[in-house]
Amino acid sequence: MSVEDDIEAIAEQERLLVFDRFDAEAAWALGERLRLLARERGLAVAIDVTLHSMPVFYCALAGSTADNARWIRRKRNVVLHFLRSSYAVGRRLAQQDSTLEDKFSLADVDYAAHGGSFPITVAGVGCIGAVTVSGLPQRDDHNLVVEVLAEILGHDVLKIGLRP
Repeated sequence: MSVEDDIEAIAEQERLLVFDRFDAEAAWALGERLRLLARERGLAVAIDVTLHSMPVFYCALAGSTADNARWIRRKRNVVLHFLRSSYAVGRRLAQQDSTLEDKFSLADVDYAAHGGSFPITVAGVGCIGAVTVSGLPQRDDHNLVVEVLAEILGHDVLKIGLRP
């Protein structure tokens, strides 16, 4: 897919992957589903679900490292700043041949416009947090999160997912 196709597809994901309600129990269920799927596939990832800037779920699977926790924090910061998926922000910057530092004065030490963090959005409310995965190539991190969100929200991931 081209950068433009990705940007359009991610915008559609963000439009569709919206909850009617979301609380700490839903956050835990989301994290658990991601963990189960990652374990089934033997993925060395860390997973984070944060609501209102509070960690609700975190796990680091075998093979993940402390570096994944740092990537999670930086990607999550992008979502909470822009209220968009970290991959959408990264693809838009790539399209513009720019960086977070150049365009917004956001330091790499605190922000990473790489795939893997997605806004938790509630209809009529807006973004209340983020779900983040780190440990795979950025497109795969993004796709894993979208796959589970689509499953939970009853959308066909084959129709809305990004092609590898």
